[in-house]
Amino acid sequence: MKSTRTLTKISLLLSLLLAGTGLSSPVFAAPAAAPAAPWDTQLNPAAHQANAVFNDYKFRDGETLAQVKLHYATLGKAHRNAQGEIDNAILVLHWTGADSRALLSPVWTKSLYGPGRPLDSSRYYLIFADSIGHGQSSKPSDGLKAKFPNYDYGDMVDLQHKLVTETLGIKHLHAVIGMSMGGMNAWQWAVAYPSMMDGVMPVVSLPIKVSGRNLLWRRMIVDSVRADPAWHNGNYTQAPESWLQGYNILRMMIDSAPDLQRTIPDEAAADKFLANNRFTANHIDTNDVIYSLKSSFSYNPQPDLNKITTKLYALNFSDDEFNPDSLRVLETEVPKLKQGRYVVQAGTPTSPGHFTMTRPDLWANHVGEFMQWIGDKRVKRPASRAESQTSP
Repeated sequence: MKSTRTLTKISLLLSLLLAGTGLSSPVFAAPAAAPAAPWDTQLNPAAHQANAVFNDYKFRDGETLAQVKLHYATLGKAHRNAQGEIDNAILVLHWTGADSRALLSPVWTKSLYGPGRPLDSSRYYLIFADSIGHGQSSKPSDGLKAKFPNYDYGDMVDLQHKLVTETLGIKHLHAVIGMSMGGMNAWQWAVAYPSMMDGVMPVVSLPIKVSGRNLLWRRMIVDSVRADPAWHNGNYTQAPESWLQGYNILRMMIDSAPDLQRTIPDEAAADKFLANNRFTANHIDTNDVIYSLKSSFSYNPQPDLNKITTKLYALNFSDDEFNPDSLRVLETEVPKLKQGRYVVQAGTPTSPGHFTMTRPDLWANHVGEFMQWIGDKRVKRPASRAESQTSP
């Protein structure tokens, strides 16, 4: 059991960031429990895979790309109302470094998309887009490296919107649900398209600019990599040492303090932890990492939250170090919304902080509450797995 839990955690950690594309062999030998791939890369056979292509695409900063590919997957069937318009579509958005495959893995399918679950694919048309810079969509590691156009979270949402409206022909979404980066995108959707969906559910994210510790750890990694002689302006031949060390910062931030206290009791455990980190970092493309981190710097929906008119249900975790509940952001901002609710689910000695988002079995009951709130009377509310504190 212990080795299985270790393998699962390493696999989840790898799914946080981007899959590697031909980096050199790691300095450390691969740990015995290390997986061969950053996540289960097998495609869900029930999902339909496709690509949307946008030619001569212009990003928000004015840079262009001759062709932008946005990969996506769908699960379930589109239902059309009397006017012939799709009325059961739900957009599900992934976290930094993940993609549609991570959200279509068995644990997600069993917890959320199966019969009677909150996002039952026999009732809903589920859309999973690989955001720009991620998965099978266009990204720096495809070949352009540091010459790839600079994108930000606004560009991500722009392309997601083009996919939904132009490629899939959907005028109105039933819901938008996103985790971490995807949750931040969900806040942006609520601001930019307030009447285009029945509800929005951001998970482990805040509607404020990236600041404080969340900004510092990102800047520490980006700045150290750019200052590394081995960086070569993005034309490195092997992963820069600065990134291999920088991953340790990310790894400490992603987990909860109680969980690290439990799993790192001594020097031997610390050695194993750091060796696993190095192996993981060596299998992530550094250009993709830098682009994904700096793409968050312009994010700041807070000044426009008054534009949100749709129902919004925010879910965070009390042991999340990325979005500390001690900042009381949800407590302050969500009550200002016209139709806002929030839940901060209590952490446990074994819950992995921010990374609890990768365990939908631990919070699927809140998705059920959200779906019921936006009018889905037949939704089966899963049993609660943890206590929570809720807004008035």
